[in-house]
Amino acid sequence: MTGVQTCALPIFASGACTPCGALGDDLPHAVIPRPPSAVLLDRDGVINEPVPEPGSGIPESPYSPEDVQLVEGVAQAIRALRERGVPVAVVSNQPAAAKQTHSLQDLAAVDERVRALLVADGAEIDVWRYCHHHPDGSDPELGVACECRKPKPGLLVEALAALGIDPSPAVVIVGDSDADIGAGQALGIATILVEHPGTAHRRGVFEPDLRVMSAGEWAKVLLAHE
Repeated sequence: MTGVQTCALPIFASGACTPCGALGDDLPHAVIPRPPSAVLLDRDGVINEPVPEPGSGIPESPYSPEDVQLVEGVAQAIRALRERGVPVAVVSNQPAAAKQTHSLQDLAAVDERVRALLVADGAEIDVWRYCHHHPDGSDPELGVACECRKPKPGLLVEALAALGIDPSPAVVIVGDSDADIGAGQALGIATILVEHPGTAHRRGVFEPDLRVMSAGEWAKVLLAHE
């Protein structure tokens, strides 16, 4: 396994075409490349289900491998993209270690479980990139402002560089939050917002190119020409 990087910080172990035009008039804000040159996926709420936090009950990242459950249809969606030669990367903010609420080892265990579930369903991710920073964090090394924490685009730039692909409107980011859409817009790539019912508190500021409700829906859009 090769190293997963966070803003050039190796944290835990990891594996690892041109646009076809706009969608129809029923999607007035969307100019989504089909097929895309690459797809960047947020993790929590897009790949795996969020988990209610014990205190607040607000759905957030899982912090135990036992709590990891894949979003319905996501493995099939990733598999379909890869079968058509579309590279896929994960770009995710994971600031719990910066806030010292959970350790990097906890985050690594969850990461490992997400990968294992995907692989078991035949879905491989080409590149994984995490930002473990937070500007209000109490950890002396991770509690800092950085260029990789979404909605800044640094994490996306790193992932695309690892894929060997230049940022362009032919790239798509799929996320469930304002941070994802903001990062995509800052980089000038296409944006798809997954309106996961458990993560509505993460969005409401940025307007994406397209809104969908499920993994099957965003995969169908991206591969609609096939």
